[in-house]
Amino acid sequence: MWFKNLILYRLQQPFYWTPETLEEALQHKRFHPCAPHELRSTGWTSPMGRLSEMLVHAGSGALMICQKTEERILPASVVRDFVNEKVEAIEEAEMRRLRKKERDAIRDEVVFDLTPKAFTRSANTWALILPQQSLLIIDAASAKKADAFTTLLRQSVDNMPLELIRTQHAPADTMTTWLTMPDKLPGELEMGDECELKEPGDEGGVVRCRRLDLGSDEIRSHLDAGKQAVKLGLGWQQKLSFLLADDLSVKRLKFSDELLETAADQGEADAAAQFDADFTLMAMELGRFVPRLIELFGGELTED
Repeated sequence: MWFKNLILYRLQQPFYWTPETLEEALQHKRFHPCAPHELRSTGWTSPMGRLSEMLVHAGSGALMICQKTEERILPASVVRDFVNEKVEAIEEAEMRRLRKKERDAIRDEVVFDLTPKAFTRSANTWALILPQQSLLIIDAASAKKADAFTTLLRQSVDNMPLELIRTQHAPADTMTTWLTMPDKLPGELEMGDECELKEPGDEGGVVRCRRLDLGSDEIRSHLDAGKQAVKLGLGWQQKLSFLLADDLSVKRLKFSDELLETAADQGEADAAAQFDADFTLMAMELGRFVPRLIELFGGELTED
């Protein structure tokens, strides 16, 4: 349940939903498995999985919700083979070439026939809502997944204006400064051993470095050549380690062993207690980290 990625959104209006009213709103879009001829289904599920039926898990002023998506696996190559087999049989029997419109109709029939027999796969996307900080934090590795989550949230809850957080200082500029002048790195941060450097422009070259001293001459030569840091490995207060991207998203987030051990000690009673202990400590830590991360880049960029 511990988040591994962070995509950050600002709640642009005060969050006035209680766990109970949010639960009621999400029920209208509760997840249901794919129907026999449905290729994809998405909706809300319990963040606790089989441990609870509730769609909202709340505690310590934070809320957690979870989107579940199920898709039928229908490989294009399988559809193509069935279509070709049918087309060949008809062309041979009727001694003529089928038109594109006819082939498309056959493809639709094949997809319709195969869909109920296809296997399904599912994936969950979790998110934290921190009402006091007006933050929505989505555990998603890609913008596409985050967009799917926010789309469902907007469909489920009226008056939920969201916007990706942008900062006054461009993260790429600031991260490049930290690499170029290590003394500028804030004391609460530790430099990691990973970065991605990119030349300006869409066609710019990219250099990815892992398990490398970021103060080495090799890194310095790339910076001197004009490359910018678009991803940088960092640690924060010996509590978190992560890879920060130039869009302020966080990848490969890891919590300290000390924090994980504290959660394990607090939740040793049973699985539900463990989930609640993990949730509470993670929400508290992210509630401290995310606002500070925004401050490190000059604060939030707001519309005039």
